[in-house]
Amino acid sequence: MDHQYLQSYEMSWGTLGTVRPFSNFHPERDVMEIQMALEKNDSLTIVRILTNRNNPQRQAIAKTFEEITQKDLVTALKKALSGDLEYLMSDLMMPPAQYEAHRLQRAMAGIGTDEETLLEILCTRSGERLREIREMYNNSYRKDLEQELKAETSREFLKLVVALLNKENVTGYVQRDIESLSTSVNANKVNAKPWINILTSRDSRHLKKVLMGLELEHGQTMVQILEKKFTGDIEIGLKVLVQCIQDPYTYLAKRLASMKTSVLQGIMVSHCEEDLLCIRAAYLKYTGISLYTALQRHFSGHHLQALLTICRSED
Repeated sequence: MDHQYLQSYEMSWGTLGTVRPFSNFHPERDVMEIQMALEKNDSLTIVRILTNRNNPQRQAIAKTFEEITQKDLVTALKKALSGDLEYLMSDLMMPPAQYEAHRLQRAMAGIGTDEETLLEILCTRSGERLREIREMYNNSYRKDLEQELKAETSREFLKLVVALLNKENVTGYVQRDIESLSTSVNANKVNAKPWINILTSRDSRHLKKVLMGLELEHGQTMVQILEKKFTGDIEIGLKVLVQCIQDPYTYLAKRLASMKTSVLQGIMVSHCEEDLLCIRAAYLKYTGISLYTALQRHFSGHHLQALLTICRSED
């Protein structure tokens, strides 16, 4: 699946997601079917309905379910389902910003921090989207997301994640930014500040030109440059950020290749209505097999059926 095909696909369907609005949508009918499925422990019917409706339609189903039954649909799903399938159906029922806020909260909960998930969300989402996620986080958990990030991280890495959370597009000059980063690279002791300032405050088209210019000037890839000059969490953070600037779909495909359930579900649910087709194409190129086939090799049962429906098809 090449980029030209993807562009024509987007023009035809209006989306690069795999889950689209169900054309013959009647929430009352869906609620009746779900009620019967819950009574009979028919998880396959629940999967069929919820994975074939987009998020606004799922929200309409939840609202209608509550109006008819005076019960919360997510609570009912949790009682009827179990394991990974329960988590997947619950994830699908969250509005997008709420789900990303939930993933961030889960990444910081308990002992230790899941830095990779923090970076994935902060690096791949726009400043506008992150402001929505931050507001949702603050309202849902009665805590300020920036303060929570500060409590979970430290030093230069802390500065990076805070800058990412507050990212904005500031006009810059490509050559001037190349010179600024090059000066940092050539110094005896590298300074992370210009990297953080520039990489979190320019649009992706501008930054791609800057990174390409830096690679040409030094005769090395960005990964080589960063590995040579940085260590620890700030090295990891800058490498993820650079990968997401250069090719976010390949970065996400690499994350999917771990086949770790929480990572895989997080990405598939977050991107299934936006750009999962692009991630699928990158996955095929990176691994040599389709995401659809990989799912069949690692998962089973109704959980597998739900994942395959979200994935939609072979590439």
